[in-house]
Amino acid sequence: MFKIQNSKPTLSITTNDIRKLYLDFFKSKGHTIIPSASLIPENDPTVLFTTAGMHPLVPYLLGEPHPGGHRLASAQKCVRTGDIDEVGDNRHLTFFEMLGNWSLGDYFKKEAIAFSFEFLTSKEWLAIEPTRFFVSVFEGDDDAPKDKESISYWQENFKSAGINADVGDWKKGISGDSRIFTYPKSKNWWGPAGETGPCGPDTEMFYDTLNLPDKSKHTTGWTGAEPCHPNCDCGRYVEMWNDVFMQYNKNKNGTFEPLKQQNVDTGMGLERTVAVLNQTNIFEVEEFKKIISSILTCAGVVHEEKNIPTSVYPRGFLGHNISEQEAIKAVRIIADHIRAAVFILGDECGVLPSNIGQGYVLRRLIRRAVRYGKLMGITGKFTRIVAEKVIELFGETYHELSKNSEKILSEIEKEEEKFAAALTRGLKEFEKLSAVNGKTAFALYQSYGFPLELTEEMAKEKGIEINKKTFEEEFKKHQELSRTASAGVFKGGLADNSEIIVKYHTATHLLHQALRDVLGSHIEQKGSNITKERLRFDFSHPQKMTFDELSRAESIVNEKIKENLPIGFEMLPVEEAKKRGAIGLFEEKYKIVGEKVKMYSIGNYSIEICGGPHVKATGEIGQFKIIKEEAVASGIRRIKAIIL
Repeated sequence: MFKIQNSKPTLSITTNDIRKLYLDFFKSKGHTIIPSASLIPENDPTVLFTTAGMHPLVPYLLGEPHPGGHRLASAQKCVRTGDIDEVGDNRHLTFFEMLGNWSLGDYFKKEAIAFSFEFLTSKEWLAIEPTRFFVSVFEGDDDAPKDKESISYWQENFKSAGINADVGDWKKGISGDSRIFTYPKSKNWWGPAGETGPCGPDTEMFYDTLNLPDKSKHTTGWTGAEPCHPNCDCGRYVEMWNDVFMQYNKNKNGTFEPLKQQNVDTGMGLERTVAVLNQTNIFEVEEFKKIISSILTCAGVVHEEKNIPTSVYPRGFLGHNISEQEAIKAVRIIADHIRAAVFILGDECGVLPSNIGQGYVLRRLIRRAVRYGKLMGITGKFTRIVAEKVIELFGETYHELSKNSEKILSEIEKEEEKFAAALTRGLKEFEKLSAVNGKTAFALYQSYGFPLELTEEMAKEKGIEINKKTFEEEFKKHQELSRTASAGVFKGGLADNSEIIVKYHTATHLLHQALRDVLGSHIEQKGSNITKERLRFDFSHPQKMTFDELSRAESIVNEKIKENLPIGFEMLPVEEAKKRGAIGLFEEKYKIVGEKVKMYSIGNYSIEICGGPHVKATGEIGQFKIIKEEAVASGIRRIKAIIL
């Protein structure tokens, strides 16, 4: 459909185009198209947000039967927070969509590689010139052998396109017919997610942009190699697709054994793919151009939406002029952060700005966008205008954005107002300071979100020059502490599929029904978070639970545990599950159009639509004890409980 060779395409390829093509392709290959799961991982505290398409599918990759069968494909909403400070270049995003296809014990390397090559290069699909592709595979080590199978299958596919594909040596660079390169685990191996579990080699597809490489990048990172090769950091080669082959299980003793169910898990970033096909960067694809257009309008920059200037010099905050490079970075950060905030606010799990967890990330995204808006010279409120554009662009594909538009717009505007008030307080605090240096500048930034540029300008008026190095040192310390805290807090989780985690998961179902029995049918699950030490269950309720209500709910759960109720599931249409009384609060997550969902029953007591896994009978759980009940947000309560 789209011919990509050595010149720019004549068509503007959109994310909607590629998303549809991808899903249509895999549907034609017998895959069930499943909807995107929530951005908030259910029962998994290992990460704050869903970070990849495979994340919601972990139970099925570990052996749970999926109602969609053994072949699945989706476009999954994802948020990654580790690169927030990198946003502003031409390739990092906070929110993105990941295209993926999976084989749950069905096809393996041969078919997965053939599917990838066909979709990328065939005339019926993307029609990219196959000579533009180079691939990487696992080189082998003491744990697992060299992936000769993938090498062979790649050679077959390249040969079908009339291309010789020799195995090259990345240390010597690309030469002759070298097109396949082997790398160690650090580059071509996935998993396991924890210390043990499924893992295996992967193969990545790199697109040759034909751009002149930045040779200074050849010596950075893990390589130390001078020659250019597909996996170097020079910018010429862009990774487009990754096929992961889960063929081993890593045991507690560190050995690797073949898995009984061998799976395929693939991922292709939608925005990056569209950027490659348009031979541009991610912030110049159609959707981002429209978001950026709304930002520039708010900043008073005269422009045409179809011809946005690459050089803009808007008037800065309190008269501060920013450079072209700073302006481009600012507008990209605003576009990325507000888009991410809209998707988080619109999610079915209902995250709101706060000072902890997902809410803290959301607050930081909105406030960072506002800060860069002020830096660009936007004097009035603007986040609502930009958010409206995001909803307009993505609401048809992701209906939750249109459905929750008023909530999204209200919350984002409210947070902008709160931040404006914080900035005002920061100005007053600045006037009280007897000395301004790198540390005090950082204190203003941390407490009030005060931009360093603003502190610098006001200090200059007092004849003081701030030591940027000291500020940057304090900022780096803060980043390291934040990352360490995040890594330390979120341990365990349903992803590891351990016995205690599964017990807690089943206990949440019992608690859910017990709360409905005690408080009423208005109780709806609003979130669940499980570690090996406790469960956390969020639910809708307008007031604090009384001591008697908590005692009754706890007693009901323990009664059902003592009854040792059997647990099983059926696969049936979602409407049938509803007729039987199943609680389907997340049915859109599990719903497969025209297909079935998994309905778990705990005796005759609890029926829920759920992905699993669960214990076989409630008697396996142990004694259940509620340790805390608290407010999370307006109308949302939280219970923390343990198993003794």
